Amino acid sequence: MFTLNAAMQLIQSHGLWVLAPFAILEGPIVTVIAAYLARLGFMSLTGVFVICIVGDLIGDALFYGLGRFGPGLLSERWQQRLGITTARQAALEEHFAEKGGRTLLFGKWTHSAGMAIMIASGAARMNFTSYMGYNLLGTIPKTALFLVVGYFIGEAYSSIDTYIYRISIGLFAVILGVGAICLQRFWRKS
Repeated sequence: MFTLNAAMQLIQSHGLWVLAPFAILEGPIVTVIAAYLARLGFMSLTGVFVICIVGDLIGDALFYGLGRFGPGLLSERWQQRLGITTARQAALEEHFAEKGGRTLLFGKWTHSAGMAIMIASGAARMNFTSYMGYNLLGTIPKTALFLVVGYFIGEAYSSIDTYIYRISIGLFAVILGVGAICLQRFWRKS
């Protein structure tokens, strides 16, 4: 696995060509590092912004594809083990038909729930154009935020990565807590 220093050296040496695959695999900290390198004059800030947005959207499309086509590759037995039932599929499709945009934006901005939400939207067979539109809507300000952070305090990229990780874990814990409370209330009503 690459360290942040190795990623920084590769991006610094090869520019936007290496930034693109890194942006697909690991968005926020790569955006911070690339913006810092842009400030130092190694690449264009506009180029970094565009590549990071495109890379993030390619990653989002891959998660959608995993959700859309992944369950079909599983045997009926594994689908049952994972709890993929017709009723749950219908409920998931209904949720994303009614609240897909809000759910995607929530996932995009919390970062910790994003992957699961994107996979679920694929499993729900959400309209791909709509899916990508909402992800673009969430990606532009998120990427701009990390670009500003990287441009002005990017030399602290290692500490920034730690904070991104801690905030993501904290948000994930909050999401799990709220989810547990909602499930408990639902079970009491039933």
